[in-house]
Amino acid sequence: MYTARYKEMRPAYGFDDVAIAPGEITINPDQTEIDLTLGKQTFAIPLLAAALDAVVDPAFAVAFHRQGGLAVMNLEGVQTRYDHPQEAFEMIARASKEDATTVLQKAYAPPIRDNLVAQRVEEIKAQKAVCAVSVTPANTKRLALVAQEAGADLLFVQSTVTTARHTSKSQRGLILHELCQQLRMPVVVGNCVGYKVALELMEEGITGLLVGVGPGAICTSREVLGIGVPQVTATMDCAAARDDYYRATGRYVPVITDGGMRTGGDICKAFASGADGVMLGTTFAQAAEAPGRGFSWGMSTPHASLPRGTRLAVGTRGPLERILLGPTSVTDGTENLVNALRTSMGMVGARTIREMHSAELIVAPSIKTEGKLYQFAQGLARG
Repeated sequence: MYTARYKEMRPAYGFDDVAIAPGEITINPDQTEIDLTLGKQTFAIPLLAAALDAVVDPAFAVAFHRQGGLAVMNLEGVQTRYDHPQEAFEMIARASKEDATTVLQKAYAPPIRDNLVAQRVEEIKAQKAVCAVSVTPANTKRLALVAQEAGADLLFVQSTVTTARHTSKSQRGLILHELCQQLRMPVVVGNCVGYKVALELMEEGITGLLVGVGPGAICTSREVLGIGVPQVTATMDCAAARDDYYRATGRYVPVITDGGMRTGGDICKAFASGADGVMLGTTFAQAAEAPGRGFSWGMSTPHASLPRGTRLAVGTRGPLERILLGPTSVTDGTENLVNALRTSMGMVGARTIREMHSAELIVAPSIKTEGKLYQFAQGLARG
């Protein structure tokens, strides 16, 4: 008799599926330590601004640095294709919803210019800010050296899915352990969602790991490609690789959850899942200092043949300082993100981010709706 056999599937969880259980002790939020170290650089807050053109230009990078965090600038975007990037931003902002992707493809058609790569890095360094830049694997060999010579402090090598073993037609592609040895700056690599791949990437000598495939508000990789793992599970798996690698080698490789977080609660859950830092894009696109004119779009949105993102109208919420540090009068958790993290850590008794990793997580899909009938009836509950 024939018996059908099926693939075995394991449960995977996102931010809306879980909750953080209160701890057995509590501490004052102002006694928490939340700094993030990447290489020789230590940042007062463990929040990073994603390498989106709508978020990070030299001015925003400097502003974010002054708030204690790290903003990453895209070296393959409009900043390095135009002498005056405002032209491209105006073109993108004027485009209708129907034409947005076509206009983005047109805006990203001019070539990347090495002189502009160096110039943008120098603009950030001239303000005595830490300069982090992002490249795709295909352009890393060329652009990383240009950025390094101009004074860049950290390099992020990003693609939709990154592995230590990649097959291509190139006779000699990007070899991460050689890149890490050749450069004088730390190398952060992403994106990844699994234990084994995370472990192999750490063995290549990287300084940090970005976690997340397709969870961002502007990303459509999951719709276009069907690829992805919910962020809580992805972070936990990669954090397990980090911990095992640390026990075996004594070298700690920070894990940075990249994308999928909208509120302070989501951010706190990322740290409870094992993150050392979090990277946000659309949240910071809403800052008055962001160059996107109230819009956000992803690095893959302008792809010439297979766009995997969308232009999203996000509006302008207010100054960056209020989004990060408050004070705020909004009740939906979308502002004062740093103090939300400190308060959550206090409630679980975690003095440091590493202690926050030990906070108890429970599967609780109804946590956002439990007891919130009146809020929903009045259109108030947003999580």
